[in-house]
Amino acid sequence: MKLHHARRAVCVGFCALLLSGCGSIISRIVPGQGHGHQYYPGVRWDVRDTPWRVLTIIDLPLSAVLDTLLLPIDAHHGPYE
Repeated sequence: MKLHHARRAVCVGFCALLLSGCGSIISRIVPGQGHGHQYYPGVRWDVRDTPWRVLTIIDLPLSAVLDTLLLPIDAHHGPYE
């Protein structure tokens, strides 16, 4: 029984890792989605008006964390408007 719970926890953790900061990842690697180099592109991508607002509520804090971790890289590419 414990093995089943461990597998479930690993699966949930893996899914959370895959979904974490997806706005940050999309805005950086998908052409035309990030509006060029800018600070906090994942957060900006998340707050746009879309029908996927429920996922935005989940992804926004994760994108903010990932964008903060990637801030030195973004600052290297700056200055931005």
